Amino acid sequence: MHPTRRFAPAAAMAALLVLAPSAAATAGGKGGGPVPADSLRALAARQHLRVGTAVDAAQLGANQAYTGLVADQFSVVTPENSMKWEAVEPTRGGYDWAPADQLVQFAEQHGQEVRGHTLMWHNQLPAWLTAGAADGTISDAQLRDILHQHITDEVSHFRGRIWQWDVVNEVFANSWDTALPNGLNSGDFWIQHLGQGVIADAFRWAHQADPKALLFYNDYNITGEDGTNTKFTAVYDYVKQLRAQGVPIDGIGEQGHLDTQYGFDAQRFQNDLQAFGDLGLKVAVTEADVRTNVDNATAQVPTSQLAAFAQPYEFSEELKGCQLVPQCISFTAWGVYDGDSWIPGTFTGEGYGLLYDVNLKPKPAYFALQQDLAVGAGSAHRGDRD
Repeated sequence: MHPTRRFAPAAAMAALLVLAPSAAATAGGKGGGPVPADSLRALAARQHLRVGTAVDAAQLGANQAYTGLVADQFSVVTPENSMKWEAVEPTRGGYDWAPADQLVQFAEQHGQEVRGHTLMWHNQLPAWLTAGAADGTISDAQLRDILHQHITDEVSHFRGRIWQWDVVNEVFANSWDTALPNGLNSGDFWIQHLGQGVIADAFRWAHQADPKALLFYNDYNITGEDGTNTKFTAVYDYVKQLRAQGVPIDGIGEQGHLDTQYGFDAQRFQNDLQAFGDLGLKVAVTEADVRTNVDNATAQVPTSQLAAFAQPYEFSEELKGCQLVPQCISFTAWGVYDGDSWIPGTFTGEGYGLLYDVNLKPKPAYFALQQDLAVGAGSAHRGDRD
C-alpha cells in the first residue's frame, strides 16, 4: 500500500472522468442500457476489475430504486441467500431454483457476472439434512453422497453461467474455535462427519460439473483482521498443498468484514492478498462491509465523527489493497444499503456498514470508492486481471 495515497483532490478526479474514454457506452445498466460513466462498475472496468454487491432476492425487482442501483453501479452480483443449500433444496431432492434463476437472468440482461455462493458451508443447511445427520438416519457415507449430489446438481444447473463459485466456505478455525494441527476447525459440521478430505473432493466435484467456472475458497479474517496472521498462514499452507496435489482450486475469497473499533492493517491486507496471488491463485474481496457503532439501529447514525470518518476510510483501504494486487479480480460489498444489512441483527449497537444509507442515498464510503476507482482508471499500471 502506498503510504501517502489517501484522498485525491476533487479536481483531479473530475479530470480523470472528463479525459477517460466514455464508459457511458458500456451496456448493462437499467433496462440493459448504458451505465453512468462515473458509476463504480464503469470506472472499475477500465482497470480490468469488477465491482459487485450481494443481492437480496426479495428486493430485486420489487424495489425500483434498489434494482436500479444494482444494475447501474455493479458489474458482478452475489446471491445473498438464494443459492445457499436451505434455499435451493429445502426438502431432500426437492429443488427451488426460481429466486436464483431470476438473479442470474437479471445479471445476464445487465451485462453482469455472477459469484455463486455457496456450496459447502456449515451454516444455513436445511433442517432435513442436519437433523438426519444428528439422529443417525443419515449416515456419514450417505451424507457424503448427498453432498456430492448437491454440488453436482447445483453447479450443473448453472453450468456456463457462473463466473466464480464459493465452493468451500469458512472451514478454518478462528481464535475462539478448536483448531486441528493444520488450522482447520475441528468443530466444522462437514469435517466432523466426513473428514478433511472432503474439502478437496468438493472442489473436484464442482470442477467436474463446470470445468470453466473459477472455484474459490472463501473465508473471513484470513488477511489479519484480528491483528495476527495465524488464520492466513493456515489457509495459505493448506491451499498450497491442495494446489500441489492438483486439486482444482482457482482462487481465494477474503470476505472483508471489518469493524472500525478494531482498526485495520491495510498493508498486511494487501501483502496477504499478494501472497495468495503469488501462489498462482486469483483473489477477490467477496463480502466487504465496515460496521461501526451507531446511535440508532434504524436510522444508522454513527456515534461519533471518528466513527463516521473511519467507515469510508477502511472501505477505501480495502479496495485499494485489491487494486494494487494484479491477481485481485473483483471487489464485492456485502449488500447494497444499510436498510437491508445483516449487521444490526447480528452485532448489537452496530451498523452503518455499507455504501448506501437507509434511504438508498450514497454515503461518504461510496464516494471514497468512486474516487479510488477513478484514480485507478487513469493509471497506466492496471494490467489484465482476467
